[in-house]
Amino acid sequence: MPDDSHFMKLALAEAGQAETEGEVPVGAVVVREGEVIAAAHNRPIGLNDPTAHAEILALRAAAEKLGNYRLTGCDLYVTLEPCAMCVGALVHARIRRLVYATADPKAGAVASCLRLLDSPHWNHRVEVSGGVLADEATALLQQFFSSRRDSDR
Repeated sequence: MPDDSHFMKLALAEAGQAETEGEVPVGAVVVREGEVIAAAHNRPIGLNDPTAHAEILALRAAAEKLGNYRLTGCDLYVTLEPCAMCVGALVHARIRRLVYATADPKAGAVASCLRLLDSPHWNHRVEVSGGVLADEATALLQQFFSSRRDSDR
């Protein structure tokens, strides 16, 4: 069975697609029993939708494919630590496990800014692994924002 690095590479490929579309390079993949159920990348600009984060789009696609909004037994691989909105969505979707690449010191809601998954009030617990291919994800984000700053000068 493929390991976390394999699925994170797929999420990184999605992040690369986001970058080519001028979106912040974040990608996500939903996996169940070693099979990719859905993949997506950030598209809030292209869709004119503030909720069109990679995680949300991947969860929507997985739910559509499986015919159920509850994604029990599914794992979510994402290149950037999820924000508060996305954490709420993955709890409501009943994601089994979250695997993220790099921390988000400005909006991360798993470990960096907030620790929402640690709340005892949720009706579902999500297993978390962070740091998988963090260097690659960090480099992609840094390159994207650096090129944006350079073009603003």
